[in-house]
Amino acid sequence: MEIYNNHKKLFTAALCFFVLLTFFVVIGPAFTSQNNNAPLPGSKPLNRLETEGKAVFIAEGCVACHTQQVRNVDMDKVWGARPNIAADYANITRTDVWRNTATLMGSERTGPDLTNVGIRQPSNDWHYLHLFNPRSVVAESVMPSYECLFEIKDYAWPNDVVVNVPDDFKKGITGKIIATHKAVALVAYLRSLKEVTLPDGKPVPIFLYGKSEAEKAAANTPGKGAAAKPQFDGAALYSTNCQSCHQGNGEGLVGAFPALKGSKIVLDDNPEVQVTIIMKGYNGRVSEGYGIMPAVGTNNNLKPEEVAAIVNHERSNWGNNSKKVNADDVKKIIASFGKPETIAAKK
Repeated sequence: MEIYNNHKKLFTAALCFFVLLTFFVVIGPAFTSQNNNAPLPGSKPLNRLETEGKAVFIAEGCVACHTQQVRNVDMDKVWGARPNIAADYANITRTDVWRNTATLMGSERTGPDLTNVGIRQPSNDWHYLHLFNPRSVVAESVMPSYECLFEIKDYAWPNDVVVNVPDDFKKGITGKIIATHKAVALVAYLRSLKEVTLPDGKPVPIFLYGKSEAEKAAANTPGKGAAAKPQFDGAALYSTNCQSCHQGNGEGLVGAFPALKGSKIVLDDNPEVQVTIIMKGYNGRVSEGYGIMPAVGTNNNLKPEEVAAIVNHERSNWGNNSKKVNADDVKKIIASFGKPETIAAKK
């Protein structure tokens, strides 16, 4: 064939073949992936501070121990409401012209998955305390301390973020513990990690390898085996939404998070203040050295039945013995939020 004897035609044909192959193997699939995996409605790109925090997350090697992918297996239900899909990562783009960025999906879970940590743990104070000394909030934690992200000052400036650290974990520090800009940015990034609800009509991926329908039915049948659990497990809901700050024993952390054991609010037969704090948060005890309570009930979309289960768990444990509430009581309190009366006035 003449083409083999004419190097110009040979190289031209090879170049055309290479370009055509590149289009079908690289460019075409890339366009298809981009068009089919647009960001989900409701998802938000990182703002400037969160982007800085992502850079800190990468620099400190957090991806070595923390994943950001909820797999479609039953054991991953604790990390998110659904398994991740490709569109969850569509907002991950180049940092700038010169730098690409990792997806940070990770491959090891020495620590918990962070896909939905912004929903699971919305408290700034908890994150700062956890970074300063992880053992202060999770006694069994193997995470290293990131004290390098904090500085000690004799006096705090108005714009400084003061971290309330319990005395047992201050290590002799007498000044104010201040979060540096890196710590503030990192916490902003962590709190931005939230699973977005899929739009109506889009199939929701399911978790696999869970209990069979027969096992579920047997577990929920009264009279078989152990006594059937209530529909909403207050202990489990408390563990998921409250325990990280108020601790499993209800005693909180002195100098960081208030105790629920023996709390006047929890022991009050009128649950209005307790429910309001769960749904709307509270910052009335900052002057006492406690962190701001986030609106856990609202942020986590808790149902009235779930809020009632948490309230009743707090009212019947750690020596507390107060009047129980039901979902209707919670609904009435939530419906009254439009009225001008405040928590402070009730206290």
